[in-house]
Amino acid sequence: MNSPSPAPPRLYLVTDRHATGGRPLAAVIEAALRGIAGSGLAPEEVAVQLRDKDLSGRALTELARALRDKTAAAGVRLFVNDRIDVALSVGADGVHLGGASLSPADAQAIAPALAIAISAHQIDDLRAAVGQAAFAVFGPIYDTPSKRRYGPPVGLAALEAAAGVGLPLIAIGGIDPGHTGDVRRSGAYGLACIRAVMAAGDPASALRAFGRAITTADRS
Repeated sequence: MNSPSPAPPRLYLVTDRHATGGRPLAAVIEAALRGIAGSGLAPEEVAVQLRDKDLSGRALTELARALRDKTAAAGVRLFVNDRIDVALSVGADGVHLGGASLSPADAQAIAPALAIAISAHQIDDLRAAVGQAAFAVFGPIYDTPSKRRYGPPVGLAALEAAAGVGLPLIAIGGIDPGHTGDVRRSGAYGLACIRAVMAAGDPASALRAFGRAITTADRS
């Protein structure tokens, strides 16, 4: 009998080594994950997506291996953006597919043991992935520099409509802890953040603030 698939993350940390102020990315992730203690979240409710797309395959694999060590020690899942080969080579938990990536079905055929996450900016993208992806990152909900190339923010109304498709959604784009209640009420299962944690002077406190906001929204 197969074990049930883990639930989607409530908090999804998306990496950007250019936002760390010169600090090594693995050290920032390690520091951030210390914030799980006291956040109200369990380690299995947090995941990290390695998204640094500009790295060569070798450099990305080295960084993924370093993050695998940090995430495994914290009991947190690791997803690798697009690169199924890198995800498999470092023992990651999943692969995150962008709009120009393989389809979830093709990725699953190559690596059936990996969880599949996708990025989506339109409802049609979500409909095509129902039954194939474990969850989707949807946005940008609010304005944020890292997502401007994808167009204007979709807003909370689009998030609410997308939640009706039936695929668990992780909201992304300009989200800080103060937005958590709104995105949860609009149907998001969880939320993703990049600079709010990557650029924070105290990454552990930043993660803890997100976790507490999520658990507070759950009770409201």
